[in-house]
Amino acid sequence: MSGRIFQNVVLQFKETTDRTIGVIDSEGTVIACSELTGIGKKWPKHVEAIEAAEGGCVTLEGKTFKAMPAWGTHFDYAVFASGDDSVGRTVCSMAVVALNSAKSYYEEKHDKGSFIKNIISDNILISDIYMRAKELHVPAEQCRGVFVIRPVDHRLDAVPMDVIQSLFPDRQNDFVLSVGEEDVALIHQLPDGSGTRELEKVAAQIDEALRVDGESRVFVGIGTIASHLRELAKSYKEAQIAIEVGKVFDTERFVINYENLGIGRLIYQLPTTLCEMFLQEVFKKNPIDALDQETLFTIYKFFENNLNVSETARKLFVHRNTLVYRLEKIKKLTGLDLREFDDAITFKVALMVKKYLTSRGIEA
Repeated sequence: MSGRIFQNVVLQFKETTDRTIGVIDSEGTVIACSELTGIGKKWPKHVEAIEAAEGGCVTLEGKTFKAMPAWGTHFDYAVFASGDDSVGRTVCSMAVVALNSAKSYYEEKHDKGSFIKNIISDNILISDIYMRAKELHVPAEQCRGVFVIRPVDHRLDAVPMDVIQSLFPDRQNDFVLSVGEEDVALIHQLPDGSGTRELEKVAAQIDEALRVDGESRVFVGIGTIASHLRELAKSYKEAQIAIEVGKVFDTERFVINYENLGIGRLIYQLPTTLCEMFLQEVFKKNPIDALDQETLFTIYKFFENNLNVSETARKLFVHRNTLVYRLEKIKKLTGLDLREFDDAITFKVALMVKKYLTSRGIEA
């Protein structure tokens, strides 16, 4: 964003107050100031204290600082006013309101990133998308991939946007956006004719760049390819759903494609009351909780080996007759014979439904 916008506003304040007012960027460099000689000064030592104030006023070396609202945890710009008294705090707070309004107006009119963010957030009318795209010279009909990056553990550091930005430095065609408290969205321009393989290649690149000690620290959700700007919001929601569904039904994957969610996507969209009724219908004899961990482990292995008794027994290091005995025991407890395809399908779906309800904190 151009410092000229801020400079025009702070010069107007000069006519109404004798306090020096200015703006610093995220590195502590003065980019606008009512006293022209102050522009270009560097105060990097103040950055940490301003961030720690979490949007409140903080006085440092005879000046009052207040960060301007930002999407992420770190401020992009902060306003300062000379003086550490109540008047200084008042002037600083008033300047934040005026400068933030100017910033928002500028971004709405000239910033492509804000335009894209409004699209994926459904904050713009479809009819306005065409007009704004033309004004900002953003091609409307262009293949784009939409990715949502979310920390695996929300208690750890936020997703490092600078790393993702370095992977996709073309700021005219690729947009790295902070959305909400934790998520980062990437809107990446794709070559014409791109498919799922290209999307998964980009997602794997992000996952690899953000790994720590070889372990994935983020989930990467992939939406379907958007061939037009108006499809970005839909693809963004799909990428979010991909992460949510993947966390429930496929806990070992960190790159999750919406197009590969399978039956998990259907279950995730069912009302919980309907899911509870289904479990009660399937497990009339005993609830699913009546199965101990060893029995459940046997069931999962049986499914992994495509209902093959001999292969499952070999993987479990047990005799074939032992496995047959366990399957008979399961049949007595649940009324379902896992060696029968229809019963196996019913049981598999029931296990997934149970996982879904557990993730919602519902005991069934």
